[in-house]
Amino acid sequence: MAINLKEQTAKPERLGPGHRFCAGCAEPIVIRQILNAIEEPVVVGAATGCTEIATSMYPTTAWNVPWIHNAFENVSTTISGVESMYRSLVRQGKIPERNLRFVAIGGDGATYDIGLQWLSGALERGHRFIYVCLNNEAYMNTGIQRSSATPTGAHTTTSPSGSVIPGKVQWRKPLTEIIAAHHIPYVAQASPSNWRDLMEKARKAAAANGPSFLNVLASCNRGWRHATDTTIDVMRLAVETCYWPLYEVDNGVWKLNFKPKEKKPVEEWLKTQGRFSHLFQPQFRHVIDEIQARVDEEWAALVKKCEAA
Repeated sequence: MAINLKEQTAKPERLGPGHRFCAGCAEPIVIRQILNAIEEPVVVGAATGCTEIATSMYPTTAWNVPWIHNAFENVSTTISGVESMYRSLVRQGKIPERNLRFVAIGGDGATYDIGLQWLSGALERGHRFIYVCLNNEAYMNTGIQRSSATPTGAHTTTSPSGSVIPGKVQWRKPLTEIIAAHHIPYVAQASPSNWRDLMEKARKAAAANGPSFLNVLASCNRGWRHATDTTIDVMRLAVETCYWPLYEVDNGVWKLNFKPKEKKPVEEWLKTQGRFSHLFQPQFRHVIDEIQARVDEEWAALVKKCEAA
């Protein structure tokens, strides 16, 4: 599973240049890291969203692999159908076995919200595919609306901050744990700031004998309101503050992949982003304390779960 950087740089790109992602967007970074890590040939399905819009503006495409676009909600169903067709044709002797890997890509809107039932069904049926959630914590493609992945206190166009309400008031959905509850072979949470960890997890996901799921933080500088050249730094702080822990559930065994020597206060991550700037006003400082308390609580629970495994 070890990743050799020299070998990776020599591999042909599966997502080519010429796409239309915004400068500073983390999504193409994540896609390239994952697809380059997978050694087998791949077929990709992408839900409606930034990835689809930015890579396939007619009549061009940035994909150097077979690629399917489908509706917002059903990428898991589409790719599981392709996987089933492939297995059937191989069994019938109509096509040779090519050891293909099937990758479904969706944003947090398509994964946490609109497509969750479809994803759950595909996982329960046991199709062998890799689902990648590009988690930028809002519906960014349609104008920065809140999703159930949006963190508490974040300003979006549908959870605006004002003089009374401090942005989104609900806590984010614990989707990685919800997926782990499906008892599939492999589930992991990752960040492109820790690229080796992400790429090794992609290889484990590709090797899993059944469905696998990667929840990958992928910042949007337009929605998060940070500079285009600080993308990786902002996501690294999310990891180092334990807001976004790196862990995996491999055949039911929980494992923590990164434990900071000194856990940084979540305030350091919040202040890097304009979507949280209102929280530093006196009337909303208590929200920062509440976020810190919740992060501490969830981190302690995760460490305990991993140590008990």
